[in-house]
Order: sequence, then C-alpha cells, then structure tokens
Amino acid sequence: MDRYPPIAEHGLVGDLQTAALVSSQGVVDWFAAPRFDSPSVFAALLDHDRGGYLRLSPEHPEGTCRQLYYPDTAILVTRFLSPDGVGEVLDFMPLEESRTVTNRHTLVRLVRVVRGTVDFTLECRPRFDYGRAEHQLEVGVNGALFRAPGIDGHLRSTFPLEREGQDVRGRVRLRAGESGGAVFTVCAPGGTAPEVPSVDGLTGQFDEVARFWRHWLRQSRYRGRWPELVHRSAITLKLLTYAPTGALVAAATTGLPEQVGGERNWDYRFTWVRDSALSVRVMLDLGFVEEAVGFVHWLVERLREREGKEEEPLQTMYRVDGSPDLPEQTLDHFEGYRGSSPVRIGNGAADQLQLDIYGEALYAVSQGREIAPQASFEGWRTLTRTLDWFTDAWDRPDEGIWETRGGAQDFTYSRVMSWLAFDHGLRLADTFRRPADLERWRGARDAVFHQVMERGWSEKERAFVQHYDGDVLDASLLLMPRVGFIAPQDPAWLSTLDAIDRKLVSDSLVYRYDPAASPDGLRGSEGTFSLCTFLYVDALARAGRLSQARYTFEKMQTYANHAGLFAEEIGPSGEQLGNFPQAFTHLSLIMAAITLDESLDAVDGR
Repeated sequence: MDRYPPIAEHGLVGDLQTAALVSSQGVVDWFAAPRFDSPSVFAALLDHDRGGYLRLSPEHPEGTCRQLYYPDTAILVTRFLSPDGVGEVLDFMPLEESRTVTNRHTLVRLVRVVRGTVDFTLECRPRFDYGRAEHQLEVGVNGALFRAPGIDGHLRSTFPLEREGQDVRGRVRLRAGESGGAVFTVCAPGGTAPEVPSVDGLTGQFDEVARFWRHWLRQSRYRGRWPELVHRSAITLKLLTYAPTGALVAAATTGLPEQVGGERNWDYRFTWVRDSALSVRVMLDLGFVEEAVGFVHWLVERLREREGKEEEPLQTMYRVDGSPDLPEQTLDHFEGYRGSSPVRIGNGAADQLQLDIYGEALYAVSQGREIAPQASFEGWRTLTRTLDWFTDAWDRPDEGIWETRGGAQDFTYSRVMSWLAFDHGLRLADTFRRPADLERWRGARDAVFHQVMERGWSEKERAFVQHYDGDVLDASLLLMPRVGFIAPQDPAWLSTLDAIDRKLVSDSLVYRYDPAASPDGLRGSEGTFSLCTFLYVDALARAGRLSQARYTFEKMQTYANHAGLFAEEIGPSGEQLGNFPQAFTHLSLIMAAITLDESLDAVDGR
C-alpha cells in the first residue's frame, strides 16, 4: 500500500461542518474535527507515521481498486476487485444537524460484498491535534474509546475489535450479499457514546444521506452540455461550505504541496473573501439561492464588525465563524506529503493588503434582489461607509490576488476590482434608489479606469500586465471581460488574450504568471493553475473563439480525478498538486461551462 498515494487518488465526504479524504485504497488519511479548520484526527497524508489514519480494506490487497460517487450524492464508493470476490466500502457523514454548530461528527463506513468472499481489515490509528496529543484507549465489547485532551473518539463496528497498543484492529469475512460496517464519532470529552451499529441502521443512514443530496441537487437549473461535471462541482462547493454561517472554505486540506518537495505548502481551510464572493453569482445561476444568501449575509456581517474602527474594513480571509485570527505556524514534527515541508497551519496572508477584495465583495452583494441585505437601511449604510472610505484608499500598492511574499506592487488586477467596487456601488444605488455620494463614487470609478488603461498596459507586450511599470503577464486579468471592465472583443483585450496564449499557456493549461520574471519571494516552481485554465475558457468563449474554448474545456476534463475532483494545480506530468479539492477551481469550472453553453447556444440559434 502506497505510503503517500497521489493527491488525486482521493474522494471527499463531509457533513457541511468538516470533511474527510478517503483514498482509493480505502484509507481515511485526512480528517479534522470538529470544524474544517480544527486540528486533525487523521493526517497520514501529511505524515504517514505520525499523522494517523483509519483503514478499511481487504486484508490481502491484491487486485484492483476503483472509486466513484454514488450518483447525485456525496457518498463515496470504493470498490475492491479480486479473483476471490468484489467488495465495496461506502463512506459518508450524516447531516442531521448541519446548520447547528456541534462538536459531534460521525464518519460511517458501510462495507459489503457483491461477489465471492472478501476478508476485510480495519485499522484505526488516530493521532489527535496534528499528532501532538497523546491519547488513552479503552476497548470493550461495544467498541473502542480514544480519549485525548479536548476530544473523544468513539469507534463502533458490527464485528469484533481488538487492541493493538494504543490503536485498534478488526477483521471480518463477508460473502456475497453480506454487509457490515464501522462508525467513527468524535465529540466533546465525556460525550454520549454512540450506539453499537447494526447493518439495518447503517443502511438506513445511507438512504437518508442519499435523499438529502438528491433533494438538494434537484434545485439545480443547469441544463447544459456537461451536467455530471457541473453537478459534481456544485456538490463539492456545498461540501466545502460551513452550514452554520454560510462560509465557503478554499479547500478541505492544509499543507499539500504545489511542488512535491517544495515549500509552497499552505493552509486553505479558511474563507477567502475573493473566492466566496465570486461563488455567489455561480450558485444563483445554478439555482442554489440559500447558499448565495448565506455567504452574502456572512460577508456584510464582517463589514459591520469593523465599522468605525481604525483598520481596513475587510481582511483577505477569515475562519468559518468570522474570526480574523489565523496565526501561521509550522508543524515541524510532520515530514510533509512525500517530504514536502514545512507543513503550515494558519495563514499569514490573512494580514496582507489585497485591495481587490472590495470589488469582489460589492460584486457579491449586488447579485440579485433576493439576496440583497443592502435593501435594508442598516445594510446600505454599511456599504456606503465602506465605499466612501474606499474612495480615498484604493490607490495603494498591495500584495495582489496571488498573495506573493515578494513585496507590494501596483497590481493591475487589484485596480480592475477597485473599479468594480465603485461600478457596482453605483448600480446598487440606482437599483434600490438609495442615497449615496454618487459624484464621488463616479469620480473614483473613472479615475481607476483611466489609470488602468494608461499604466496597466504594456506597449512591449501589447497587453494588460500584472503590475504597473512592468511587462509580466498575469492570468488573473482573464476576469477583465467577465466583470465588464473591457468588452470581450475589444482589440486591446484580444491582443492581451493572444499574449497570454503565447506566454502563459502550455498545451491549453495556464500558469498564473512567470515567477522567474516576477519573483514572488518563494523558492521552487509550481504547476499550472486549474482556476486560470477555466478562466481562460471563459475568456475565449466571450471573445468568440469557441472551437478553442470548447477543446480547452474538454481537454481540461481529462485532468479531473476519477471522481470528478480537482486540486489547485496540474503538474508537468498531468498530476494534481496543491490542496484538494479546491473550491475556486470547481467554481471557475462552473463559470466556464455556463459561459461556453451560452456562447454555443447563441451560435446554434437556441
């Protein structure tokens, strides 16, 4: 069994407050609880020996492994095929109280045999608090209890368990038509022990979780050409949403490398204003209004918290409960995925100045009357105060969208989004007939526009570039036509698109920028960014280059993993790199699919 399976060899399960990764070998090698951003319980993906895992797979792993999602759900099916038999493990997390904050979370592993006979082995080796906390173990007739500081872990199964040091092992032989299972529950110390599971009980939970996901997915209005791809991305975005607050985390994991063996290993288990704000339009387009409403209200609450204070109205990212405290530290005792260190928890980029977030925030709150807290007096007052402040604050160097650690610049993308903030503020004032300093906002909007056109353009490259006084191209600018800053077939934009194609595109895959030409303060290299590739598809479609857009989109699908999931990046050999699965990638996939569908329909006369 591979100590560090490829990042792509995983599926995701969750209960809308936390999530787990399950490898195609049947190993839960990442699980943090009670929240996405909590310390890990299983983290073998970051250190096989110290991280901990929960394995349920054939005792003799000869044969083939296959993994897929149960149709239209977040239930993961891992299949084991051998000459002796075919077995399946179905992983899911119940969602009974997903909107209520709880420290009790359950991972169900239902196992069954569909042909022949299979001997299954269970190994439960939790390592609490990123492997830093010792635990005590009690094993009885009803199962096992792992006690660690601040958390209990209960393991119950339909077959006998035995102690193995401070860990637990179990074995069961199943024949065709037989089922069994194991349930791992975390809760507060001294919490009520779960009942001993029965096969009927586990099957009932399976049916209930399947109904939940299918009922949720029926809201989708998508009727385009790629329903399975789009709906899997939508389910993934839902899985990465913290239901009690509506906040969307950037990914389920921390520390997975952008280059194996490199230092670009970040914690993505937080809510970026940028990513989540852009998700609002996508969720509305698909018909998931509740998710869009939830994030917009979360966002406006962040703005209200800092009203009247001597600090920036927003920071780049937050914890899912809105806390702004994300101190970055390294887990020096973890070797990292395949030796990729340091492993970081927390994120120092939270304190960076990234001015583009104000444009994305205003973009989010302007997306439809049904989600508009600005329609209320208090909500509108919060937004006007923010924009009034921003009229004097937009023209500053910042760290930019990519959170580089090489110093502040006048990033063109940040200015484009500053323009967007004022443009959408003006639109909101007109739509809701609300009082505002319109002349001041309009003056700021026009000043930003003229500055970008004059200073963000490189005559050498005949393109808009990453930052003023430079000639480096940047894929973030692929959003310029989407947000309306420039017409998608404007000659200046088409020239920019050509330059990006020459400098940043490799076999249809798109790099963010060239780190050699624009040093970002970090060692090593990175792969192509899947987000940027889907933004490229969107821009190509808007520019009328439909054949190129569709072929790029179809090729990109070949880089998805077996379950339709994407990490942050694609490596030089087609391997997935970075934290997994990444929300921004799945968000941009949906954006690209919708734009491409609309463009193709227009040509077909639909």
